[in-house]
Amino acid sequence: MKTVKDVLNVKGYQLHTVHPDATVFEALQRMAQEEIGSLVVVNNGDLVGIVSERDYSRKVVLKGRISKDTPVSDIMTREVVCVTNEALVDFCMSVMTERRVRHLVVRNETRLEGVISIGDIVKAVIEEQQFTIEQLERYISS
Repeated sequence: MKTVKDVLNVKGYQLHTVHPDATVFEALQRMAQEEIGSLVVVNNGDLVGIVSERDYSRKVVLKGRISKDTPVSDIMTREVVCVTNEALVDFCMSVMTERRVRHLVVRNETRLEGVISIGDIVKAVIEEQQFTIEQLERYISS
């Protein structure tokens, strides 16, 4: 069974952050530049939230706000769902489904290590299933 550490080893341990005082426009530019869907919001090294494209669409666009005038702190999700490196991929899938989130922050003790997305989890599950299928095919054909 794959763990978050396995996913991060393939994906990489990149952690993209933004300050809560940055504008939503700046955050969106960064997400576009990095080709990611969320940024971890950090203030003085402390995790204070996460901001995603979903936050933008629901809290800026639909409310008629202006991204260049809105600070990230106004739209970020403050209740950040975190997992550790040891968490199993199936557990992460369950958490994402139950909590209706698309990103999990990977945190070990006080250190932030990365972010995994629902896409990362789905890819890991498919790879595990493909491996199992291949093993079963080999067993049947032998």
